[in-house]
Amino acid sequence: MRLLRRNTRIIYYKLLVDKQPIKDEYGNETGEYELIYSENPVAARMNVSAAKGESYTRQFGDMESYDKVMITDDMNCPIDESSILWIDNLNTSQPHDYIVRKVAKGLNSIMYAVRKVNVSA
Repeated sequence: MRLLRRNTRIIYYKLLVDKQPIKDEYGNETGEYELIYSENPVAARMNVSAAKGESYTRQFGDMESYDKVMITDDMNCPIDESSILWIDNLNTSQPHDYIVRKVAKGLNSIMYAVRKVNVSA
């Protein structure tokens, strides 16, 4: 399957770079981590579904916790399940609005199940 450019749109993403353990006031690790993402958001062209619907084949099994599906034919796309995304709000100075829930790679395309999140600044 190849994507027509007119069916794609710009999204932005950041990749997870590192996880730093959070320490309490005594210097002990709390078991929580601060996620460190790449410095600048990267633009990519993706086919993004309008919304989750029952007319779609369930590419990701019975997992119900996703809101949209993104598809790309760029087999070298580095987006993975720890990436954050700007899809509806492309203002990257504001917090991200989606996370990747699942990745499904085919022979000619990659599909991403993404979920909307509310992140405070």
